[in-house]
Formats: sequence, C-alpha cells, structure tokens
Amino acid sequence: MRPPRSLLLLPALAAALLLAGGARASELLDSLKKGTPDLKSAGALCFGPEGVLFVGDPQGAAVFAIDTEDRTAGKGDRPKVEALDEKIASLLGIESKQLLVNDACVNPISGNVYLSAARGKGPDAAPVLLRVDRASKVEEFPLKDVKFAKAALPNASDKSRKEAITCLAFVKDRLYISGLSNEEFASNLRSIAVPFAAADKGTSVEIFHGSHGQLETKSPVRTFVAFDVGGEANLLAAYTCTPLVKIPVADLKVGQKIQGKTIAELGNGNRPLDMIVYQKGGKDFMLMANSDRGVMRIPLDGVAKAEGITKPVPRDKPTAGLPYETVEALKGVEQLDVFDKDHALILRRDKKDGPLTLETIELP
Repeated sequence: MRPPRSLLLLPALAAALLLAGGARASELLDSLKKGTPDLKSAGALCFGPEGVLFVGDPQGAAVFAIDTEDRTAGKGDRPKVEALDEKIASLLGIESKQLLVNDACVNPISGNVYLSAARGKGPDAAPVLLRVDRASKVEEFPLKDVKFAKAALPNASDKSRKEAITCLAFVKDRLYISGLSNEEFASNLRSIAVPFAAADKGTSVEIFHGSHGQLETKSPVRTFVAFDVGGEANLLAAYTCTPLVKIPVADLKVGQKIQGKTIAELGNGNRPLDMIVYQKGGKDFMLMANSDRGVMRIPLDGVAKAEGITKPVPRDKPTAGLPYETVEALKGVEQLDVFDKDHALILRRDKKDGPLTLETIELP
C-alpha cells in the first residue's frame, strides 16, 4: 500500500493538498446541524476526519455522520475490558442476552473505541452507541443534541433490510457503503461525497464465486477495506463462503453493472466478519476474522498480479488464489480495527456463548 499521495509530491504542493483536506474536513463539520438523529438501528461504523463518526442504519436505510467532538489524543494505555457485554448490559439496565454488539471502531485521533449495539433482538431493537476510553471506562454515547447529518439510501433492500448496509469505509473525501439494493443485481456498492450530498443508486457488482462455481449478483459484500494497487484506489471485498474480490474504485459508476475480480477463495462454509489492512516490516498484510476459519493473515504483495478465478474450485480443495496463514493464537475474534501502527483492536469470545472481551493485540 503506497503512502498518501501528498507525501510523494513537492513540499509546496503537498502542503497545499493537506490544506485542501483540512478545508474539506472543516466543511464537513460546518455542514452538521444540532439535533437528535432518528436512528432505527446502529450497525456498521467508521471514522472520517475530525472525529466524525459514520453510522450505518440498515433498518432506516440511511447513513449518519455524527460529530463526537472527540478530537484530543487520549490518555492512558491501550484499553482492555473483560465481560464487555455484561458491563454494557448493566449500564443499559438490561440482561446481557438481550444485547447485540454490532460493530467496533477506533477513533484514530483519541484512541477511544466506539461500539454500535442493539437493546434487544430483532428489527425493533433500540439502537445505542457506546464509547470505551483508553482507561477502559465504558459509557453510553448520548445521541441527544449532537451535530449530525443524514443521507438516505434510495434503493435499499426491503426483503433483506438488515443487509441494506453491511460495511462502511471512509477514503479521502468519500464514504463507501456496501449492502443489498432492491435492484435485480442486488449486491451494491455506493459512495457519498462529504459533506453529505444525496445518496445515489450505487453500482451493482457481480462476482464469480469459485466455491459455488457460478456468477453471483445477490450476495452482499460482508466486509471490505481500501487498498491502493499500482497507485490506484481499490476495494478488497470479502463475501460469504469466502471469495476475496478486487474492485477498482474508478469502476464504481452510478447505475452501472460491473464484475469484480475474484483473487482468492479462502474456504467454503464460512462467513467473513471483519478485516483490516496494515504494514509490517515494510510489507502489506490483511487480517481477516471469520466465523468458522479463525483469523487469516494474507500477504498482499501478490494483489497487483493476481489472476482472476473464473473456474469452479473443488469442495475438497476449497482454497485458491492468494495464499493465507491462520493465526492460531487468535480464537473467537468477532471484530477488528486498527488501533495504531503496531496494534489491532479486537472483540473476541473464548467460547461460543461466553462473555465478550475487548482488547488490543500486536499486529502479527
């Protein structure tokens, strides 16, 4: 992954680009208006500039930009909270079995961790946002009288509403959103310029699924990250059962149907949960948490030259394309995010129905 383009330019031009980025961040903050966001649910999360938290609301078919006002480097060490779900349930006055933690992300400015959750199960469960600071204090993040903006998704899936938004990522000055639409080619990727403008219909994405031996248009991206390939922005997207697909950002044109390149099949009977990209020893890696195949460490040096998988992959030999190794020390990981250049935040369970632990690990 290349360093930011501004670092490769002449100092004066780089400074100008940084100032322009600061101006866009200021415009984003100025565009937010005080009020109470009408979230119907709280799912996928990611941070933009200046402590602005983006929250996916699949039940409401909308994305919210919320000013956390969290713009100061945090004090304390890396957080660790055992039995996190029990502590949150106690804070909210409910039983832990009635709590569902949906996502976790780190504010890169402060190091504070933000969580999206639901009080209860099902489509009518009340959404809640929480914050864990670097001293491991758990608190609810209040949604009353905050500065925010809302972008409604015009063609979100009605039949699979909980999958209308599956993942978010902020890249440069755009928010990228994966999920299902109500179109015939349901798998959808869209981007919204910030400050928020009206959301468009997005791009329909088709993939070849080697484990299934066919083209698919209705399987949503479960999780994705941004990654530069040859100086061009791409999304690396993971699907259930478990193809990894490269999608050039330049191909994401409104209303178009495109086909991503399947560059790996990582094993059938599995669901990707979360993933991050990081550098170690001057090389790029992906770390992917999965429902049934543990945490995978995938070297990314072969992405640029990877050939597309276009033929069925045998079920008795279910992997192909980019290789990976399983990180045996990481068990029961459900969520991942980059904490700093050397560490990742994880949410994990020691056993299937056990309590949830929030902690950081050294990047492998």
